[in-house]
Amino acid sequence: MRYNRPMGRRADAVIFGAGPAGLATAHRLVEKGRKVIIVERDSQVGGLSKTIEFKKCRFDLGGHRFFTKSKKVNELWENTLGEDLLNRPRLSRICYNNNKFFDYPIRPFNALRGFGFFMSAAVILSYIRSKICPYKEERTFEQWVTNRFGRKLFETFFKIYTEKLWAVPCSEIEAEWAAQRIRGLSLKTALKNAIFPDKKGSIKTLIHEFKYPKYGPGMMYEKLAGNISCKGASINLNAEVVKIVREDFLIKGVIVRNKDGTDHTCNASHFVSSIPITETIKRLSPQPPKEVLAAAFALKYRSFIAVNVILDSAALFPDTWIYIHAPQVRLGRIQNFKKWSPYMVPEDGTTALGLEYFCTEGDDLWSMRDEELINFGMEELEKIGLGKKKDFQDGFVARVPKAYPVYDSAYREKLIIIRRFIENFENLQVVGRHGMFKYNNMDHSILTGLYAAENILCGCRKHDIWSLNANPEYHEEDLE
Repeated sequence: MRYNRPMGRRADAVIFGAGPAGLATAHRLVEKGRKVIIVERDSQVGGLSKTIEFKKCRFDLGGHRFFTKSKKVNELWENTLGEDLLNRPRLSRICYNNNKFFDYPIRPFNALRGFGFFMSAAVILSYIRSKICPYKEERTFEQWVTNRFGRKLFETFFKIYTEKLWAVPCSEIEAEWAAQRIRGLSLKTALKNAIFPDKKGSIKTLIHEFKYPKYGPGMMYEKLAGNISCKGASINLNAEVVKIVREDFLIKGVIVRNKDGTDHTCNASHFVSSIPITETIKRLSPQPPKEVLAAAFALKYRSFIAVNVILDSAALFPDTWIYIHAPQVRLGRIQNFKKWSPYMVPEDGTTALGLEYFCTEGDDLWSMRDEELINFGMEELEKIGLGKKKDFQDGFVARVPKAYPVYDSAYREKLIIIRRFIENFENLQVVGRHGMFKYNNMDHSILTGLYAAENILCGCRKHDIWSLNANPEYHEEDLE
């Protein structure tokens, strides 16, 4: 979709980034008649939730369930897409060592059957021990999970995948990540749900159905962007904020660099940033104090690569997605897009998969040529028995930088320094996963954008955006 409205030099608000958080901010502002400029570095909107069309198939950057307990977010989704927001069943499993498959969320009876008698006994004894002698402090991911599942299940269902994701030992990952991602889930709650199913979905991990756009999440954000543009917003793709001009703690304007290398100055009363908070800090002019800059350089992100392939096979497996805990491959997760929505893969005889690899910019995976990555991904898919190289038709690679903020042992102290500095600004707010360096999910990121807009509209800090994600009501309690 093209957005042809000129950028302009003056607006009520300039928004950095056209992902879910940035678009939600713009949506609420243009509803109230405010003039908005959006600056997006990519060639399409959606951020981490965009959908890429290739050879008549559609591929997401990861999986994006549309499930929330926020009335505001639900209304935005439903009003934007209407009947094109489908109800979809969920099936997800864990592929463990020796290509064994276990249901996820963990179902105790399924897991015990898969383990066999001796391993099952070890799991039960390990869980009992964790209840009798738990870690007194829960400072790390390893301690947090072991206290709720026992060491044996931690090593089986959490350790390998988590260390693939972060490239950091679980003993060095902050417990806060587990508290945000899998809060409320334990072996006890999983067992309870197996006997008395959680029909209300009070724990998001346990839901068995979710909403999903007919043509992927990108459909939602393309439609939302189109609506915003029709109401007067200027959405500028292939453009990047290169300098944020400030006077003490007041943002005076931004310099935007277009794809052709030309610069454009935008002024506004308010600014909202959903780009990585590290980049927001580095682009400030004059530069922030040295300790703030040092904190920004110290924060780390993990990136990921989606090796997207089309296979000549009608149905390889029934799962919507599969977590790969098998240590013999580097593959982290597989998305089966036909199961997300049948409209994603229009031809009955083909299957479209997203093979996800977690990496760091500049490492060996990130530096591989696309054709090498596709071949590597197909070899690993065959190694775990989920596809065959001979069925490969076509594919492409999508690299996603800075996809995951890393909750290492140093991040909290550094983020506090940055947050205290940012909060001094009169007319700058940060939103979303990137903007806040929080492992938010899509619904939570949207909510931060809506709240930022409401703060602008009321002329005060009515909402403390940083306090969101401290409430388990908004958590996407999953491995995602």
